[in-house]
Amino acid sequence: MNVLHYLKFCLFHVVGLLAATALYAGGDTTALSLLGVVLFYVVGDLLGGDDLSTPALRHRAILTGQLWLALPLLMLIVGAAMDSFIAGRYATPPQLAAAVLLTGLMIGMIGTITAHELVHRTKEPASLLIGRWLLAFSFDTGFAIEHVYGHHRYVSTGEDPATAPRGRNVYWHIVCSTVRGNISAWKLERKRLERRGHRQYSRHNMVIRGHLMSVLLLAAAWYWGGAAAALFFAVCALWGKALLEVVNYMEHYGLVRNPAKPVQPRHSWNTNRRLSSWTMFNLTRHSHHHARAGVPYHDLHPYPDAPQMIGGYLSTMLVALVPPLWRRLMAPRLRAWDRNLANDEERQLAARFGGD
Repeated sequence: MNVLHYLKFCLFHVVGLLAATALYAGGDTTALSLLGVVLFYVVGDLLGGDDLSTPALRHRAILTGQLWLALPLLMLIVGAAMDSFIAGRYATPPQLAAAVLLTGLMIGMIGTITAHELVHRTKEPASLLIGRWLLAFSFDTGFAIEHVYGHHRYVSTGEDPATAPRGRNVYWHIVCSTVRGNISAWKLERKRLERRGHRQYSRHNMVIRGHLMSVLLLAAAWYWGGAAAALFFAVCALWGKALLEVVNYMEHYGLVRNPAKPVQPRHSWNTNRRLSSWTMFNLTRHSHHHARAGVPYHDLHPYPDAPQMIGGYLSTMLVALVPPLWRRLMAPRLRAWDRNLANDEERQLAARFGGD
């Protein structure tokens, strides 16, 4: 059984390899694969129930190695998509759209989800470097700065770009959080450079170096297949970035907190759906992650009493993309949070900052 707790996270790599195979095959296979991934998560989370286990896993090298494998896997996925695009294996607009959607989904899943875990390991240079390269595929290396040093400090407050107040539309949140998040990353990096006595515009600036990593990937796509290939990669990358902001939206939507008070599990939406947990390195256990950001993914606890999402991650994302349905399903959850989990101060904050 202990071996299975290590192997379950390999489902992450299986999904990525199947996506790479479908993207390389091109044609209608790519569209069918996209549909298969969606059904796999939606139906799998619905039928698979919750995973409330908290095994003690001692072999940290294996668990970290599973994370590091995400970089060559993502390179394989994007490479397969690029090769098929250049070779003309996406012959119709629907096939091309499916390729963009599936590639961007994999950039978000294989890239950003793994990077989220790795960039928290600030005392592990190799993990941090791999995490930043994974983020470069979605033009979002600034996430490594803003998320760790900004979002975790200000989560569920008006100071946090990633926290959506009640009533905000998800599409506006994608734009708003992206702009404010990049501004926040720049400000945080500027302060860091000032403390260390470095100039703002220098080789020490992690924001600038991060953007150059993305430029290098874009240049590689251009060299491989010209302007059209570079544009294809850029659209996939931006879709991957947009998916991150959808995830931010659903992880903290409508929750409030006094920034002077500690972050508690109640300040994040959580889900314990088995399939999402196993294939996303326990990103689902978001309440524990925010309560104790330094805990590695395999030690996170399920916190079943924390506020719960509508379903698994992909299911909740799909609902979030339909604003009327989202508001209808989230309204009773927010009322329950106000009634059962919020303190008096937070109820007042919720009433005061109820929406954009």
